Parts: sequence; structure tokens; C-alpha cells
Amino acid sequence: MNINCIIVDDEVNNIENLQLLLEKYCTGVSVVATATSAGEAIEKISVHQPDLVFLDIQMPVKSGFEVLKAFPKVSFEVIFVTAYDKYGIQAIKFSALDYLLKPIQIDELKLAVEKAKTRVEQKNQHLKIENLLGFIQRGHSDFPKIALPTLNEILYVKTDEIIRCEADDNYTTFYLQNNEKILVCKPLKEFAEMLKPFHFLRTHQSHLVNIQFVRSYLKEDGGKLLMKDLTKIPISRQNRILVKEALNNSI
Repeated sequence: MNINCIIVDDEVNNIENLQLLLEKYCTGVSVVATATSAGEAIEKISVHQPDLVFLDIQMPVKSGFEVLKAFPKVSFEVIFVTAYDKYGIQAIKFSALDYLLKPIQIDELKLAVEKAKTRVEQKNQHLKIENLLGFIQRGHSDFPKIALPTLNEILYVKTDEIIRCEADDNYTTFYLQNNEKILVCKPLKEFAEMLKPFHFLRTHQSHLVNIQFVRSYLKEDGGKLLMKDLTKIPISRQNRILVKEALNNSI
């Protein structure tokens, strides 16, 4: 499959470097335009209607997020290219979007491009972008929706509706307040740090719980949490003190 892309970065040498990497390692990708500012990016995207945009987040005057806000419906794929920014990366992960950290690693670039090609065929990018921009606009003061990629679709679930998450090899099962179960095609470790600011706690290698749904602390078998759905969640020995402190602080 051949796709057209635009590279947006305020530093020309970064654009040239990415172009060289795409030419050498990624087949079926044509760079139709480049831009060094948000304003220029908006213009080039409107003219060329690309399948994919490599978008820098931190740029003078307007950020990469401002570029996305300029389009009522985002019909192109986005791969963010950025230096490490904890809040920005968290927002991107919440929305199931791809990103590359500078300096770009070849294997990560190839994987991101192949995933973008697949998603171009699915055409559900506007939902991810809406979720991303909503997360950024609300900040951490509200409960955002997290994108959960299943085998057949991407579901958007509010974090305060998730009771707990359980590992299943390279998959994770989400248990929701309405008794729904969602099997997600990602390991639990992908969500542990992502959900930490929203009152989620890793009690065990295989378990992540939402503290607001903890009913009681059970002393049996070295310690367990009884959840409001009446499931008992084990607590590993190394996490006992951390769990007790988190529960005391939530009162």
C-alpha cells in the first residue's frame, strides 16, 4: 500500500533526517510536503490532503495540537514526533495514537508506519483525535475517556467506569461498572502508568484496581482487596505497604 505524508517540524534538520529514514527504511511512503510552523502545516495539509502527518508537538507560536484543532474532522493519520513530554505522551497514549521520541529509532519508525498504513484503511482517526484534544482541554481535573483497542474496534471508556484490569499474557481484561468485560490487545503494563493519575493502583503483577471501587481490605492470604463487584484481588508482598498507604490517603 502506498500512502502520502507531510512532515511538520520547526527544525529543518529534523525534517531532513526523517525524510532520509523514510526513504531508506519505509517502502510505500511518499513525502508530498513539509512544514516548519503550525500555520504552514495547516495550509499544506488542506492543499495536499495527506494520508499521514508526522507532527512535532512543541513548536513556536502554536503547538502540534493546535494544528489538529484547525480541522473539524481529522481524516489523516498522525504520528507525533517529539522530545519527551510526560503529559503530552500520556494524552497521546490515552487516545491510542502513535508517537516517536527524538532521536527516532528505526525499528519504532518502521512499526509506526506499518500501523499507520493499516489504520488508513480503517478511517477511524477522527475519533482518536477528538479524544486526544478533549483530554488536553480538560487536563487532569476531569475523568477522560481512554481508548481501548480490541480485535475488532476501538472502544472509548471513561476512566471512572473502570473497576479493575487483569492481565492475560499480552492482553488485558477491563472490568466495567456496568458488568461489561473488554479484552484489550495490550499488556497490563501499558495501562498501569497511564491510569496512575486517575486513582488506579497496581496491587499485583496481574492486577490493577480503581481505588474508588475498593470495598475493604481483607487480611486473608497475606492481604486482598474486596472490590465493590465482590471480586477479591490479591496483593503481592512487595506492594502491601504501597497499597495500604494509597488506601489511607484516599479516605
